[in-house]
Formats: sequence, C-alpha cells, structure tokens
Amino acid sequence: MKGQRMTARALKPLLMRSVSALVLTSIPALALAQSVEEDAGDYLGEVILETGKREVQTQTAVPVTTINQEEIDDRQASTVAQLIDSVPGVTLVNGTTPQSSGINIRGFGANGTYGSSPRVLITIDGATTGGEEIYRIGNQLFTDPALYKHVNVIRGTVGSFEYGSGAVGGVVQLETKDASDFTGGEIGLRLRQMVEAQSNGTGFATSTILAWQPTENFELLANYTLRDADPFDSGDGSESTVAGFRNDTVLLKGRYTFGDDQQHAISGWYNSTHSEDNSVPYDILGLSSGFYFGDVDRVVDSRTAGLRYEFNPIGNDLIDFSATLTYAQQEIDSTYIPGSCAGFDGCDFAVADLLNADHDYETTKLTLKNNSYFTTGAASHDLRFGLEYINRERLDANAAPGGSDDRWAVFAVDDIQIGNALTLTPALRYESQRVRGTDIISPGATDPFNGSFNNSALTGGFSARYEFDSGFAAFASAAYTEVNPIIDRLDKAPSVWVPEKGRTYEAGFSYNGSDLFSEGDQFAFKANVYQTNLRDVRVPGDILTTVEVEGVEIEAGYGHQSGFYMDLNATFADGDQYNPVANTTTDWALAPEPTASLTLGKRFGDTWDLSWELVAAKGAEALNGTGELGGYGISNLRATYTVPQGALKGTEVRLGIENAFDKQFQTQLSSRPAAGRNVKLSLAKTF
Repeated sequence: MKGQRMTARALKPLLMRSVSALVLTSIPALALAQSVEEDAGDYLGEVILETGKREVQTQTAVPVTTINQEEIDDRQASTVAQLIDSVPGVTLVNGTTPQSSGINIRGFGANGTYGSSPRVLITIDGATTGGEEIYRIGNQLFTDPALYKHVNVIRGTVGSFEYGSGAVGGVVQLETKDASDFTGGEIGLRLRQMVEAQSNGTGFATSTILAWQPTENFELLANYTLRDADPFDSGDGSESTVAGFRNDTVLLKGRYTFGDDQQHAISGWYNSTHSEDNSVPYDILGLSSGFYFGDVDRVVDSRTAGLRYEFNPIGNDLIDFSATLTYAQQEIDSTYIPGSCAGFDGCDFAVADLLNADHDYETTKLTLKNNSYFTTGAASHDLRFGLEYINRERLDANAAPGGSDDRWAVFAVDDIQIGNALTLTPALRYESQRVRGTDIISPGATDPFNGSFNNSALTGGFSARYEFDSGFAAFASAAYTEVNPIIDRLDKAPSVWVPEKGRTYEAGFSYNGSDLFSEGDQFAFKANVYQTNLRDVRVPGDILTTVEVEGVEIEAGYGHQSGFYMDLNATFADGDQYNPVANTTTDWALAPEPTASLTLGKRFGDTWDLSWELVAAKGAEALNGTGELGGYGISNLRATYTVPQGALKGTEVRLGIENAFDKQFQTQLSSRPAAGRNVKLSLAKTF
C-alpha cells in the first residue's frame, strides 16, 4: 500500500514540473485540448442555428446543454454553479458562494449533507475533480468562472460513457480559455482586462489575461483572477449567515503544433485556486437540523494540471489519437476555534477531531483515445475508442477514511449515420475498481476502516435519432451504469461495499428550422422525457434503498434578424424512494421541483444587447424539515454595450441587476434564503 501511494504521489511533482517547464518556457511542447464538442462526437459540417444566447442542441439524442462564452460573460457569475443553474434538471445546493455550492442533476448529486457526489461527474480540461462525499464541507469546485470559455452539461447517463462511470445525474465539463481565442491565430500579443463590482455582498473581481502567439503554431496564455465578496443580504434585508469569500486563481496554458501539416500537437496547462475563510461555520451547507458544530478557519487549495499529445494525420480518417495525463488535487485544511461549539457540556471535546480534520484528495488519470471515421456499406461511423486509468488517493481524516481507489476502463462509442436521417449510437464501458484502506490488516480482521474491496462492471447505452425533412426529429435512448462505491465506504459495513445500479430510459423530439413565423427568423425546440431507477442507494443506517425519478425537460430558442431573441428552459419531475426494511415509499426530496426560466432580449447591431430573464419555481419542502418553501418568480435584467469607435473601441460594458425587485425567496435545495437585489457592473477590453 505504501509503495502504491508513493508511486501515485510521485506523479504529482513530475507532472507539475513538466507543466511548468512547458508553459513558462518556449520549448515547443504545448498544444490545445480538443473541444468538448469534438469529444462529444458532433459530425463535421453540421450547423446549429443560432437563436438566442443559448443554442439548443437539436442535432443529438443526448440531453446536453452548452453555455458558451457569450452567455458566460452575460451572466456575470460569481461561481461555476451559477453558470449552469438555468439548465433544465440542474438544482443547486446554495450557489452564491463557492464554498457551499453543490450541483444536483435530475435529483442526483449534492444534498444537504454532502456537497459532492460520484453520481455527477465534473471535469476541468479533461481532469476529473470532486466526487468524494466530504461531510458538511460542500463541494470541490473552488475555481473561477472567468477562466472558462464554455461549459457542457450532459444530463443523465446516455452521453457519459466516454468520461466515466456512475453518471446517473450527468456530467459537467469545463474548458478553459486558450491564447488563440484572443490572438485569432495571428502572431502577436494580446492583453484582456476585466474588472467588476457588485452591490450586494459588496465585492469586486478582476481578471487579467495575457495571450502570446510568437509563431503561427505556438501559443501561450496566462490568466490571474481575484474575486472578493462580503456576506450578502437576502430580500428582507437580513444578512446571510455564510461569510463572504476571497479567491485567487491562476491559469497557465499553452499549445505547440509541429510536423508535416501540423499533424502533431503537445499541450500543457495548470489551474490553481486558493481560498481562505476565517471564523466560519464548519457546516457550511447549513442543513444540520439545528445542531451547531462550531466555527473553523479553513484554507482550500484546488489544483488541476495536464499534458496532452495529439496525432491527427492529414488524409487518414482512421487516426485521430490523443494521450492525456491529468492531475487534480483538493486540499481542505480546517482549524477548530475552541469554544465556538457550545451546545452542551463537552461540546468542544465532541467536535474537535471532526473540525480539525484536514482533507487531501488527489486524482491522477491517463486516457488514451482514438477517433475513427469510416463507412461500412450505407452506414458511416464516428467511432471513439479509449483506454483509461484512474487513481484516486486521500489522506485519513476524522469521519473520512483514507485509502486509494484504482480503476481501469475501456470504452467505445460509435455514432452510426445511415443516410441523412437515421443516427444510431451504441456505447459500452467496462470498468474495474480496487479500493484499499490506508493500512491493510490481516485477512479475517473485522475492522472495515482498514479493509479493501473490488468491483467491476460492463455498462453501456443505446440511442436512436431520426430526422425528418421538415426539421423535426424523434429520438429515444436506454442506458445502464453502476456507481462504484467510494473510499468513504471503507468505514461503513461491508454490506454497502456494492455499486449502485442505475437504468435510465429517455424519449423526445426536437425541431430546428427557419422562416417559421416571419422571414429571417430561426427557431429551435427540444423536449425530453426520462425515467431513472437507481438501486442499492445507501442511506443513513447503512440501508440500501431504491430511488426512481421521472421528468420532462424543455429547451427552446427563437431569434429574428431584427435582433429580437428568446430562450426558454423548463423542467418538471417527481421522485420516490423505496425502503425495503420498512416496506415504505416516500417522496424523493431531491427530485427537481417544477422550474422555468424565460429570457426575452434584443440586440441592436454589435453595440447593444438588452435582456430580461424571468426565473420561476414551484414551492418545495425544505431539506432540513423546517417546512414548505414558497414558490417564487424573480426578474434579472442585463445590458451590454460595446463601444463602436474611438479610443475605447471594443470596450465591453455590462450592467446586470439580479433579483431586480428585491424579493425574498429560497431555492429548493438551498440552506438559506437567496440574495436580494444585486447590481453588477463590469468593464472588459482586449488590447
């Protein structure tokens, strides 16, 4: 065991030194990561009609939503979670501050006890991050939205097999900016500066990006972002019980292509966020049913790094190869403040070990992948085949056992196009797992903390999509996955050292067309019905239950050549939990309550963009059992002005007014009321 930990840890300094050398010097060893759209296997030549700010992905049976650079800028989000809160099926545990944000998709993922879950996969430039259940501390998405150029959210399982196992809720993929996004592929140096201020939770953000392209085939990017905010006030004027935050974030990234026709590429990146919170509640989720654990000083460092080699020879459609090595680390160091737990005699003694615990999670992943394009008779294939090794290690901590989780996987996904109408996509993934506690003891010992277990499973899915000449398309899919038990299970009974087994069935239709209501308009619509059944779900008491969630997701976008646009996103779902011990069926409290967001906007050339967003939700039962949360409807106003000429030409001025009418409300899975009216003003310019 010790040898294994040293081997895995030895990769850290090697990878860090390699990335630093590649990014900070002009050695030709840097390349751009493939885009998420290419990884998702979109066909070359397909055009997605631009409607509103968000393009409806009607060209695929996969329920996927993409947040592009325009929408990222427009939302002026303070956290990554806020970027995706309007995606159908996504529900946030809080979201205004990174420390207490959690992502739940279709009723699976973060909850009131744990801010992260293996049922929702999160990747940053291909590096797998998060996924462990950290008691009361929240999630591991300590990163800044200013670093990213787009975010993909795959809902459910059917589109997840290239990225990992167990994605019952879905996959969140983040891709950082590249130097060529600012240089346009031309030799030269570009500087982009953004500054932002907000009124509620008084704070500011500054992001500086330096993009350098010394040659046509070599590019470097450096980004420093600082974001600072005080505690916010809710709509009734009361101050939030969660402290403000201050995050320092650094991104270094580069690309180098070489060889005949630039068929070889090497890339490297390093992404780091540092956060410090003093005298803040240990239970940052705030859903501990009245018990107050006490306060801590908490320091969080979150890092990802990666190296990638790509080989894509011109004229050979069978080879588009990449080898990607990534490393992700989350360090959470807590120091208990004596006397802050005063609920009963001996409270200090009872919580000291838990609150003084330091958590350290390291995930190293190697992915070998090839894309092949070929035809067999009347069918054309886009086949992605890959091999993957994942090693996760974590230190021992109170209420969080240490150990290692080693996984090997092989996957294959084939988009089969038959004619111009029918697309069939079979997908398979085989994954084996070995979990070992920090100190393995002799066979027959009864201490589960020091145990080990193995699992393996063949999972997969199948989707079919048929597109009619009218622009309508119908699709359906079925998928099976297994959520492998995580290292946390080592201190539970062996009866729960088993995978959760999930089946999801989906069906829907879409439409994509133009000149629908008037000449020059464009309209896209997609509706998706799903049913997910997850068995062997562990609940307190080490009981294995079954959860079933079914729902409907709707996305629509409309745009007119006059500049008018509309975006609509909605979800309706219901869920049940069956307890075989008590033989009872109860509501699954995490299932998304009915929500909808409607955006109406108008663009005036390339100068003005004005929009109004209405976000509405039905009332929900509070997770901490304190009663019913009322329904709500809030308005967000946004305006963007781009200076058309003069010395400030190209300067972007953005004004956002969130919760414009200062309403008091609380979202479904949050532990506290949401922020009241918040005015945000930002300036950005590329020099």
